[in-house]
Amino acid sequence: MLKVRLPGVMLLTLSATLGFSISMTSQAAEGEYDYFSANRQLIRNGVQSLLTCNGLFTSRRTLEQVFDQELAYLGEHTLGDASGGPYTVHPREQAISVGGGENGPAILSAFRKGIGCVVMAPDMSLEDIDSLPQLEMPYPKTDPRSLDWPNGDANAVVAMPTTINNDALQQASDWAFNRESEEQDTLSLLVIHKGKIIHERYAEGIDQTTRTRTWSTAKSIAATLIGMRVDSGAMALDAPLKIDWSPKLSGGEDPRNAITLRHLLNMSSGLYPIDSFNMEYATGSGLSYWAGASSVDGARNRGLVREPGTFWDYENYDTLLAVKAFKNTLGSDAAYREFPRKRLLDRIGMRNTLLSTDRFGDFILSSQVYTNARDLGRFGLLYLNKGMWDGERLISEQWIEFSRTPAPASASRGNDYGAQWWLVPDNRKKDVPARAYSTAGNRGQYVIIDPTHDLVIVRRGLDYGKQGFNRWDLLREVLKAFPE
Repeated sequence: MLKVRLPGVMLLTLSATLGFSISMTSQAAEGEYDYFSANRQLIRNGVQSLLTCNGLFTSRRTLEQVFDQELAYLGEHTLGDASGGPYTVHPREQAISVGGGENGPAILSAFRKGIGCVVMAPDMSLEDIDSLPQLEMPYPKTDPRSLDWPNGDANAVVAMPTTINNDALQQASDWAFNRESEEQDTLSLLVIHKGKIIHERYAEGIDQTTRTRTWSTAKSIAATLIGMRVDSGAMALDAPLKIDWSPKLSGGEDPRNAITLRHLLNMSSGLYPIDSFNMEYATGSGLSYWAGASSVDGARNRGLVREPGTFWDYENYDTLLAVKAFKNTLGSDAAYREFPRKRLLDRIGMRNTLLSTDRFGDFILSSQVYTNARDLGRFGLLYLNKGMWDGERLISEQWIEFSRTPAPASASRGNDYGAQWWLVPDNRKKDVPARAYSTAGNRGQYVIIDPTHDLVIVRRGLDYGKQGFNRWDLLREVLKAFPE
């Protein structure tokens, strides 16, 4: 585990694979001065601002629910509580500002139609909200409540098949919800077998319409959109990326031009690490996630420190570089912003899903997607059905196979990572099906696909602290309900 110091007393403990949890210490690192303390304070305010904004205006939860669950992530360093504090909610503008004065720069986030909340730069105000991007794109006219699952929500849940042990499945559900640690907070569980929902359960205050943040499960959605462009011939896995690197080098070929789309999707670009080596909540992607910086400018401003493809390093910026390369193939901002809805979300019934952008209009598809359990179930079914939907091919079988093929550089960690998807590690292939694969996002966001049992499992959470919810253990427990 790696530790990042926030101002004063906070340590952020980063997993080597996903997200972060929070622990405390009362002493500064001996002999060290944190030159990034101002950034960390800025980002802390932005985390609370953006999560609260989305909690209120995207998830439609109460302020009490936001502080109890979304902001449990920040521990004792949450600013204020539901009764008040150094923050201001602006209901008319659907915005919230957090911080100011001794609490560091105030960070404002505002809800935007079709996108969700966008975090603004520290020097921006309510008057700047109208300059932020939004997506003015009508949804299909047919009411999803009148459409059969999975295109809609009618006739989604079926009676338990006689071949499945209902008691064992209920025990697996209880295992997911009744955790020994209060820090593991399951919001929803969906079990889809042979295309139909056979188990659906929500925590108090959550229902099938509640959108919550996917965190890095968004990376698998990003890879799907990119795969569509590869399938069409607009992108290639092993061709130059055509990224306008920063700073622009003179006097020879930029060594970063050796990086390919394959390297980025395999998390092995060889670029200077930020997110996995103590700096995620001080600079880099943290500033674009939480403080209004450009997600594109930061992603392309890293130097090469290793040969591409030789070292696995989980970096948000690798995903964002791939998204930038994807954007470059679409010709216009309008085509870019509408592509996810036109080519994926609307076609498989994911109408509760919002893909968020930075304030410059670039999708932050490494983390910032808001959706519900059923929409993620639909996404899982697309992969379980080998890229087919209603008799139409949306993504090639070749792309799906690439997605679930171990990245060469992941061999040292058990071959547990493909192309923006997680794989069953070598040491778990005796107790869960080796062909299973999964999305994974901080705070417990999982879409597990098990082709062996014609099964998709969705687990949404708001875990915090040490976290530790294990998706392969969940698959093991659910499979106890299935015949040998």
